Amino acid sequence: MEKLLGKNTSFKVKGLKLGIRDFMQFENLAVWQRSADLACDIYKHFKSSKEFGLKDQITRSALSISSNIAEGYERKTPKDYARFLSYSKGSCGELRSQIYIAVKIGEIDIKTSELWIEETKQLSKMLSGLMKSIESWD
Repeated sequence: MEKLLGKNTSFKVKGLKLGIRDFMQFENLAVWQRSADLACDIYKHFKSSKEFGLKDQITRSALSISSNIAEGYERKTPKDYARFLSYSKGSCGELRSQIYIAVKIGEIDIKTSELWIEETKQLSKMLSGLMKSIESWD
């Protein structure tokens, strides 16, 4: 995080000393916003699907990405946060695997799958970067 903000990662507001986490809520993170958008797209796509097993699993893994980002943020320590970001990254891989299978059984068209697969890869990279940045938070 210091690399992004310089050495001074705290701010004074009317006599209060605030840390970077006071300003950086999970809702403001691009990775959370994009993963929430992806989950919404997947939920909409599978809304009328009759493949209940796949529908349940793929929507759950999609939802887990943003949910774990949020849950980790609300944890007590940077180490806890990093652990939940790792879970989120794992959910990206799980979702990507399910997308490949959904294409093979005809539940997702190629164009949509390519967009979603690329998005999961980008989210994984963003999560890796965020995990590296919080290593110095303690």
